[in-house]
Amino acid sequence: MTATDLSLTKNQTDALFKRKRLIGFTIPAAIFAYLTYIFFAFDLPGLAQRANMENALTLASDSWSHKVHVTRDNRSGEITYAVEGERKGRYPEGQRPDWVSGDEIVTINLGSDHLVRYLPGNRTEIEIPGFPLIEVQAEGRSLTSNLPLDLPDWISASNRRIGITTPEGRITLTGARTEVFNYFPGWELFWFTLDSPYHGKGLGTILFGPRIDPEVSNISGAISDWWNNAMWRHKDVAWAIGETILMAFLGTMGAAIIALPLAFLAAKRFSPFMLLRAGTRRIFDFVRGVDALIWTVVLARAFGPGPLTGALAILITDTGTFGKIFSEALENVDQKQIEGVMSTGAKPLQRYRFGVIPQVVPVLLAQLLYFLESNTRSATIIGAITGGGIGLMLTQAIQTQKDWEEVAYYIVLIVLMVMFMDWFSGWLRGKLIGRKN
Repeated sequence: MTATDLSLTKNQTDALFKRKRLIGFTIPAAIFAYLTYIFFAFDLPGLAQRANMENALTLASDSWSHKVHVTRDNRSGEITYAVEGERKGRYPEGQRPDWVSGDEIVTINLGSDHLVRYLPGNRTEIEIPGFPLIEVQAEGRSLTSNLPLDLPDWISASNRRIGITTPEGRITLTGARTEVFNYFPGWELFWFTLDSPYHGKGLGTILFGPRIDPEVSNISGAISDWWNNAMWRHKDVAWAIGETILMAFLGTMGAAIIALPLAFLAAKRFSPFMLLRAGTRRIFDFVRGVDALIWTVVLARAFGPGPLTGALAILITDTGTFGKIFSEALENVDQKQIEGVMSTGAKPLQRYRFGVIPQVVPVLLAQLLYFLESNTRSATIIGAITGGGIGLMLTQAIQTQKDWEEVAYYIVLIVLMVMFMDWFSGWLRGKLIGRKN
């Protein structure tokens, strides 16, 4: 190698290392610049300032607990006791929680020496350890209290509304009513409501004890009361889950049935006409290029809300996706197997049936089952828009901003449904396609 060659090689090497160093610096710099842009564009400092961890903790605690409302109507003087404040969860006449006592003066013991007293004349006394006795008088739409001007952050007060939040519970006072919220762990009344004769009865009593309702057996009566639970709506939830799975099934299977014959038109190997191939592929691009949620909105305007609208939205989107996948699978079939079928004198349709379809069935089934599992999740979101399935019930529970334990219940059911569909699709894939050891 001459000196000129060595010099040229050295220059090329230096240029290569320089380019590598430049790339090594440019890529991290570009990523850092992008992250900096996100930091300011999404206003992360402002987001951190607006974040309220107390609200987050309250939301988290509401998902695994319930509250009992003790409400006094300041107009009529009537006091009601209800789980989650719902009429369906109201204590029967003459019954109330054991932490409430007294008749003329009703005392509510929230625990840890936190006491609330409903006094005659729409007066309320609140005892909180380490804080002076709070006295409130409701007069018409206004409130009069002895609260000082300098209030702690756990008390909000005006002449129309007073709110007190303590670790033991919450108290809300307005001119119309006074309400105490006492929190307890667990999903109360999940099995039986207060009006059910099986409420408070143990499993052993129901299974082996004497008949509680003389007209039906304990097991039949308990199952019926649980199934028709007016607060947790188990029957409606089961129907909604069935609608969600049905939306996913109809949409996925319908898309596969439509896409398979169209895939032959889009495959170069089976469709010699370029315009026909190109037109079919563009149709696939169009229907899958629009997200299923957009198709849901369009179809809801055309056909109205309902599970069928959601199924059609999934069908349209997946037709484009399946068409692309199936046509690519058809492009890669083995010609020798087709020729072997042709040598028997088979007609064109028989060639497709015995020479092509058996080769692509494993790919088709694998994709079909995967999309069935994926569309089960998608149907939950689509159902929230079209008005069907478990997605609608989840959206309604979130919008009320009240019963977050129901939100947690629906989320758990959705996760279990997806896990079941994952297991079922894997099991079915193994039965239809076989498993590799």
